[in-house]
Amino acid sequence: MRDKTQTNSAEPGDRLIRAGALVFFIGAVATLVTVAPFLLGTTPFPTYMFGLSMLMGVGFVLAAAGMLRSIAAGRRQARVSR
Repeated sequence: MRDKTQTNSAEPGDRLIRAGALVFFIGAVATLVTVAPFLLGTTPFPTYMFGLSMLMGVGFVLAAAGMLRSIAAGRRQARVSR
């Protein structure tokens, strides 16, 4: 039996996962930029840069929420198809 889902169709949690990955990447870059002055011995960045570093955690939570939403949708679909 063929799967009726097309390969390019978006599932319920896909946008959250993509947004979470993007926010995580931005947070990772901000973390590297924030830590670099300590390693290089230069003047540290302002305090708000440390806040931007927290975006790594926010991105991880967004991606995890998207994964949970995708899992829940898959379970609902499996229950209906029985």
